[in-house]
Amino acid sequence: MIRITDEELDRFFHDDVPHGDLTTRSLGLAEAPAAMAFRAGAAMVASSTEEAARLLTRLGCAVTASVASGTRATTGDLLLVATGPAEAVLAGWKVAQTLMEYASGIASATARIVDAARAANPGVVVACTRKTFPGTKAVAIKAVIAGGGVPHRLGLSDSVLLFPEHRALLDDGSMADSVRRLKQSCPEKKIVVEVTSAEEAEAAALAGADVIQLEKFTPAETAETVGRMGHYGILVAAAGGINATNAAAYAQAGAAVLVTSAPYCAQPVDVKVAITRQ
Repeated sequence: MIRITDEELDRFFHDDVPHGDLTTRSLGLAEAPAAMAFRAGAAMVASSTEEAARLLTRLGCAVTASVASGTRATTGDLLLVATGPAEAVLAGWKVAQTLMEYASGIASATARIVDAARAANPGVVVACTRKTFPGTKAVAIKAVIAGGGVPHRLGLSDSVLLFPEHRALLDDGSMADSVRRLKQSCPEKKIVVEVTSAEEAEAAALAGADVIQLEKFTPAETAETVGRMGHYGILVAAAGGINATNAAAYAQAGAAVLVTSAPYCAQPVDVKVAITRQ
């Protein structure tokens, strides 16, 4: 379970409403009973509905209906309903709506890549990189999972990925020496090596890498390299420029993992909100 903390939710709220809602207070509406319904404005994969519900609850609303993250919704489907005093409803309105729109945009974009890739190869895995906008990682990773993807790396601390840039900074930048040093220092970790050519892929395989990550290979180059790696028994991941339009080609080429950052650039989806007096 990806947990977005109460402190993060409070930060989202206070960023928008640092000193209360001036308009609502000035109109004398603070205690007016209100109801708010969120509906899908288009086909989407919902995400962060739980966080929107928690945020509204923390403001004093009662959430009477909510779908789970990962739910595939069509236009008009109900996502969340909350009731409470107008001051709480109106203060939480845009924060909850915006959170669901951005998170569901990432989830929906991830699902499009997953659907396209698995139509060509049902066993392929879509993994999203650590390149989230700073401060949004928990929301973004939850959205990726809601869309059927997995995290590629959560950061620099949880996995080993040897880049050409690492080798360029070593006195002995050979592939064999780099992989040897990593295996010696991190014996319980799989060693992933990013390569930019078929020759580098071959060198990484001979050095004992566990996973070869192909950076910006075409689908044809990927298929050729996957064929060459077959007798080494090494997992091949494809990375660089992968999105919903080419995911099927890379999956068909034989890549076991498709590494992408594309969902993080997705447009927010449309979430419609209706507020009424109870």
